[in-house]
Amino acid sequence: MYQRTIYFADTDSAGVVYFSNLLSICHEAYEDFLSNLNINLPDFFSNKLIAIPIIHAEIDFFKPLFCGDIISINLEATLINEKVFEIQYQVLKNNELIAKALTRHICINPQTRKTQEIPPIIKQSFET
Repeated sequence: MYQRTIYFADTDSAGVVYFSNLLSICHEAYEDFLSNLNINLPDFFSNKLIAIPIIHAEIDFFKPLFCGDIISINLEATLINEKVFEIQYQVLKNNELIAKALTRHICINPQTRKTQEIPPIIKQSFET
């Protein structure tokens, strides 16, 4: 579970979290997930042989979030095939579901831009 405070910069002119900012916060939870797999993030994101871009993202809000709110994000990673996985995020405030998000990722070789298999260290996380 990833915890985070909502900051003023996360909100729009109405004082509510802007949708793309919550997707960005979900990405922070994804980075935390990778760190918990003992993946060195600077090496991971600058790797010349493997990149895992997001190919789809969606988010649904059920209630607004405001500056000062403390949220928790639970995520569940699911292997779609040997090259694609998705992450489902549940955004909670005081154990109440506030939003759901989903990101779908594909593994590629960043030099050739061709798809390739997901690295074993990430694939192993789907088995736990």
